[in-house]
Amino acid sequence: MEFLTEYGLFLLKAFTIVFALLFLIAGIFAVGRKPKAKLEITYLNELYDDIKNKMSKDVLGKKPKKSKKKSTNESKKNIYVIDFTGDIKATQVDTLRDEVSAILSIATQHDEVIVRIESPGGTVNGYGLAASQLQRIRDRNIPLTACIDKIAASGGYLMACVADHIIAAPFAILGSIGVVAQMPNFHRWLKKNDIDVELLTAGEYKRTITLFGENTAKGRQKFQEDLEDIHHVFRNFIRMNRQIVDVDEVATGEHWLAKDALNLKLIDKLQTSDEYIHDHMKTRGAYKIKIHGKQSLLTKILNPAMKLLHPWA
Repeated sequence: MEFLTEYGLFLLKAFTIVFALLFLIAGIFAVGRKPKAKLEITYLNELYDDIKNKMSKDVLGKKPKKSKKKSTNESKKNIYVIDFTGDIKATQVDTLRDEVSAILSIATQHDEVIVRIESPGGTVNGYGLAASQLQRIRDRNIPLTACIDKIAASGGYLMACVADHIIAAPFAILGSIGVVAQMPNFHRWLKKNDIDVELLTAGEYKRTITLFGENTAKGRQKFQEDLEDIHHVFRNFIRMNRQIVDVDEVATGEHWLAKDALNLKLIDKLQTSDEYIHDHMKTRGAYKIKIHGKQSLLTKILNPAMKLLHPWA
């Protein structure tokens, strides 16, 4: 009997070890595997008609009308709506790339693409790439409209100015056409506590401003020159895409409410994206295009645990 007990415990331990190894291997493969994207297409005309019919039925007591079917006529003019919500690294640029590619696979010059931008800006390379993705639409001579309901500043406006037309809600924030960089420096604290930091570089300007080393006047000057170069490119980009704008007047780093931005010609019209899209839905088919990244196995496993730790997330 004692033998059977010990043997059972041995099997239990062996099973636990094997299960743990399999879980670890599955986690490694899940991290290394690229999640597959999922394309979601929403026919906004039908969605609006369903809402309208329900309101008519429940509030006015009217019999709902049948929603119009999607036209199969390839010559019909359509509008395609995509959303871009930017963070400091413009991480949504990969999704934007796929959404633009999906639209360009069928869109013609008779159609229109509407991009709703919400971003306070961020890294130059990230938002530069996002603007280049929108430029693909312009290069195909497909009308492009940028709609800003809340904010499109700095890199967000860099994206918006690619569009043929820019529309903004009255209290949206635009502008901030400038470049900023900041970082703390711990050199004096380290020196006070007799802590040395060795920084070895090859190339005179491999490092200009550092976190832990002693910053020099020459390094600061070079860093400032780099910022000025980026600002110069930013200004020229706006000058090329918004020729009606007085770049010298607006490229001060200031930001404006849309009503003031209209006077500065940073935008073309005061209007919400909802109103603009709804107006076009009267004569066109409207489709919202969204790419969803598929969650990896490891993410699916870890998400419930993270929600327990952070229930507000």
